[in-house]
Amino acid sequence: MSEPRAKASPFLNTLDGFAQPTPPLWMMRQAGRYLPEYREVRAKAGDFLTLCYNPEMAAEVTLQPIRRFGFDAAIIFSDILVVPHALGVDVRFEAGEGPRLETITTRDRIDNLRQLLDPAKVQPVYEAITRVAGELPDETALIGFCGAPWTVATYMVAGRGTDDQGPARMMALKDPDLFDALMDRLVEASIRHLGAQIDAGADAVQIFDTWAGVLDPEMFERWCIRPLRQIVNGLRQTHRNARIIAFPRGATLEALEQIADLKLNGIGIDWTVDRKAAKARLGDKVAIQGNLDPLRLIAGGPQLEEQILNIRRDFEGIPHIMNLGHGIKPETPIAHVEKLVEKAREKL
Repeated sequence: MSEPRAKASPFLNTLDGFAQPTPPLWMMRQAGRYLPEYREVRAKAGDFLTLCYNPEMAAEVTLQPIRRFGFDAAIIFSDILVVPHALGVDVRFEAGEGPRLETITTRDRIDNLRQLLDPAKVQPVYEAITRVAGELPDETALIGFCGAPWTVATYMVAGRGTDDQGPARMMALKDPDLFDALMDRLVEASIRHLGAQIDAGADAVQIFDTWAGVLDPEMFERWCIRPLRQIVNGLRQTHRNARIIAFPRGATLEALEQIADLKLNGIGIDWTVDRKAAKARLGDKVAIQGNLDPLRLIAGGPQLEEQILNIRRDFEGIPHIMNLGHGIKPETPIAHVEKLVEKAREKL
């Protein structure tokens, strides 16, 4: 692989294929409700989308966990549903119930989506990235992101999250051409959104496929692998050196191998993946990110310390990024996050 780039960042060097003496560390949803300083800013914002679209506030909550814990990477505070919102879909967040969207299930409604992302929705995200990039320590990387087309489409079809994302699966089975049309729009929008985040100052981008695990192998190939390939190829046409991480939650090792063949820089794995098998089958292809169970972080105690060290030992000698197997939960004690930082960075 190429030599490490100018920015002296353990996180970026890991994505470039270089194993580090201690793994770089960040956490999905690290800017969030487990932090009292986040809750203060969230209360001032009034609602979630207002916080997402206020560059000053979004930058502040992005920086909060860096100031408190010194993570090796920040991830911009935003949401995967910014993309459908910027395509003209009505999106709102209701307290205690999560996102609600107008449903997109007909050819007319797909054809009427915006051709370009609404600047009023996406420019605040890019401005927040530029603000954060200007304030981060030189060694701390900044991650931009989007949702994978499959995961975003599941919310657009159902109008909300469901247990198994059945409405989108049924639409894809009954009318695959119609579903393809929706996915094509999301692929194009994702390429634009990720590229603009890199232009604004993001050092790497992550594609979250939270609902990848509900698909059978044939559907996984069509609705997860193919769109991801299109995004990677499209983004690298305009940003040749883009560092790209995929996080297909719930994917099997066989599926993860397929994703690794797309020439990504990193793959995030959840806590159900066998680490030694992942190292053997993926370790010479991509950096592996994860796979600490968020519930272990809540439980704390000796089991947490033991698991952190087990993860480090199992991935020793390959590019590995310490992270959770999904987002940190609001009830996580701050002291347990401090213990994670300590154990992730001590000498083995």
